[in-house]
Amino acid sequence: MVDFRMPSLGADMEAGTLVEWLVKPGDRVERGDIVAVVETQKGAIEVEIFETGQVERFLVGPNAKVPVGTPLAQIRIEPQTAPETASGAVLVPAGQVARPLPAMRGLPSIAPAAPMPEPAVGAAPAVSRRARLSPAARRLAEQRGVDVSLIAGSGPSGTITFADVERQLHGIPPPLEKKRAIGLDLDAMRTAIAAATARSKRDIPHYYLEHQVDITACEQWIGRTNAARPPDQRILFSALAIKSVALAARRFPVFNGFCRKDKFEPAAAIHIGTAISIRGGGLAAPALHDVDRLSLDELMIRMRDLVQRTRAGRIRSSEMSDATITVSSLGERGVEKLYGIIYPPQVAIVGFGRLVVRPWVIDGTVEPRSLVTITLAADHRVSDGHVGGLFLTEIGKLLEEPDRL
Repeated sequence: MVDFRMPSLGADMEAGTLVEWLVKPGDRVERGDIVAVVETQKGAIEVEIFETGQVERFLVGPNAKVPVGTPLAQIRIEPQTAPETASGAVLVPAGQVARPLPAMRGLPSIAPAAPMPEPAVGAAPAVSRRARLSPAARRLAEQRGVDVSLIAGSGPSGTITFADVERQLHGIPPPLEKKRAIGLDLDAMRTAIAAATARSKRDIPHYYLEHQVDITACEQWIGRTNAARPPDQRILFSALAIKSVALAARRFPVFNGFCRKDKFEPAAAIHIGTAISIRGGGLAAPALHDVDRLSLDELMIRMRDLVQRTRAGRIRSSEMSDATITVSSLGERGVEKLYGIIYPPQVAIVGFGRLVVRPWVIDGTVEPRSLVTITLAADHRVSDGHVGGLFLTEIGKLLEEPDRL
């Protein structure tokens, strides 16, 4: 038995409100399933589970506000995959605050779900592990061959529930019922951002560097690549920028990881936190996972999906908690230089400004070239200006040779 706990969804998060369970005791869950919705200062977050097993019992009920690390449920898994843990916690009534247990063992690590295989021709409609379904709804849809694309989910953020699939099977229209209003509280989000950045500037000794790069070849490559593509399949400069940071971080891992208690912990994977502006105000920086391993086309697909879900208030817990370095850009706002503030416990943030055309000396002659200014804010406890300069230079070299991306 293991405890499924309230995850930390950001360095500034102390507690979250359990809005709704998307499973019930007795349900079988798989790694990567979305099992609950948690509301934080940054909006409603879909919480994934990272164990495969059976839901034994809930320890916290809906509408309860609980601190990070508090056990929310117990999951029964096979004895050989995890040690037995004991828990005497009880269900927390709605509106009350649960106290965390002293023991913190069993906290699952955050990792992306594995992709599902392609369905065989003629098989019953397959349900993607990434689909917005509860585990029980997924199993029923697979067993009865229900096309979930025809179902409008009645769960939070449009999640398809077991009852939704049953109604589809029997041709019953969805009920008109009021749900607890959840979403983005922009004032609370700004408060959370202010708290995180104030902590960062207080605790992290920042140093700043900037580097101007000729990206004329990069622009030409993008033009050739997109010439015969429809708009929804075109590659944007932002994808090349993010990929170049990921590959440079692979070569300079001192910028990819976390600093806790003045000790640097390099990250095993490269998850790029991507700063996304939210309509009406506010900012979020959810992670794109394993960016160094993605092709530019794969990266663009994930970027479009992430931006759409973030602005709709449908971010997943793993996307909010495990970014290893952040990339931000205000180029579309006309800003030429951006100096970021490190998001703790990360140790670096890279900024991209607006693409500008300026005179540039090439082999002794002055030519108009497309330039971009790249900036680095890094943690002086972990790195210094020398290696920071090499890191920025590597990003620039990659952008000057887009075929390497």
